[in-house]
Amino acid sequence: MPQLHVKSLISLVLVAIAGAACSTSPTGRSQVVLKNEQELAVESARQFAEMKANMPLETDRAKIDYIHCVAQAVVMELPPEYRDLEWEMAIFQSDAVNAFAMPGGKIGVMTGILKAAQNQDQLAAVIGHEIAHVTARHANERASRGSFSNVGVQVAAVLLGGGHQGATYSAYEALQAGAALGIMLPFSRSQESEADVIGLEYMAKAGFDPRESVPLWQNMGQEAEQAPAEFLSTHPSSEKRIDQLVGQFGPTLKLYNEAKQAGKTPSCSM
Repeated sequence: MPQLHVKSLISLVLVAIAGAACSTSPTGRSQVVLKNEQELAVESARQFAEMKANMPLETDRAKIDYIHCVAQAVVMELPPEYRDLEWEMAIFQSDAVNAFAMPGGKIGVMTGILKAAQNQDQLAAVIGHEIAHVTARHANERASRGSFSNVGVQVAAVLLGGGHQGATYSAYEALQAGAALGIMLPFSRSQESEADVIGLEYMAKAGFDPRESVPLWQNMGQEAEQAPAEFLSTHPSSEKRIDQLVGQFGPTLKLYNEAKQAGKTPSCSM
């Protein structure tokens, strides 16, 4: 059984590598991705290690064990090629309402996310969503699209900081360091919506209630200091996102009920 190696990180940075190929995402969407997944994973590991070395890590054992419990349950429901990775998780002391996952099996969680993810099911929705970006190869696809301007870097840093002042400067610095390598942030709306769908499937298969994704995003909306119009953001609006999530309850509740019948009853708490 694979285990998450918990240490305790802050933002998301990935590199673009030459050589793209056409592919299909898990939901059937056409995408262009890089051929060399291993190179991307190696660079992600390097960036992940650098951030861990420079960002404050969480030391509260109860928080660490709680987040690890949820993440471990979700990871066990991934497709074999991802489930069998040596996943590593870093938990950062930060007020930012945020989390991320990187190619090669890296997960970063800011403790500020617990303000919005108020129970294990809501946290599973967050982690399932972020891991779905990896399994759908969104970072790979994004890295194939080219580079961005300094303005884009600043916007991405604000998004990584969850709209809060805390951690925004560090996120900006990390993005600036990787900009020369062709890093592309943030994810597109279509990728965000796709990660929602795939993430719901993962959490439901693990025995977490997918219906809790709705109050999660309601909480996220309340935590946001400012909600830009949808066309100004790569994220779907909260209302549209919730409508899309509710539209997935048919198949995901079926998976959830099957998981419960199979004895999958996560009990993660602080």
